[in-house]
Amino acid sequence: QVQLVESGGGLVQAGGSLRLSCAASGRTFSSYTLGWFRQAPGKEREFVAAISRTDFNTYYADSVKDRFTISRDNAKNTVYLRMNSLKPEDTAVYYCAAVNTITVPRLGSQYNYWGQGTQVTVSS
Repeated sequence: QVQLVESGGGLVQAGGSLRLSCAASGRTFSSYTLGWFRQAPGKEREFVAAISRTDFNTYYADSVKDRFTISRDNAKNTVYLRMNSLKPEDTAVYYCAAVNTITVPRLGSQYNYWGQGTQVTVSS
């Protein structure tokens, strides 16, 4: 069982930056692939980024590539999402997710642990 708690969301102007954190409970954090997803009002949840459990390989949605960076600190049981050059279209509730697998899924349905979400609002 893994419990995930996100933090770091807020209101920022376009072009600004935020760093989201997701702290996980449990002693097997390093066994989990971790992902970030987001859901804007009236839209479906979408994949943002993910990081593998072994080689720390990272994967990004095209819409955030070169602006967002996912990283993890297994010693702190935490995954991060650094977001630069934010745009109004990045406004959404951001969720972290975890799954005990060696693969790196991009589909939310393949993750079985989720945080409660943190709101990110980017003003124009």
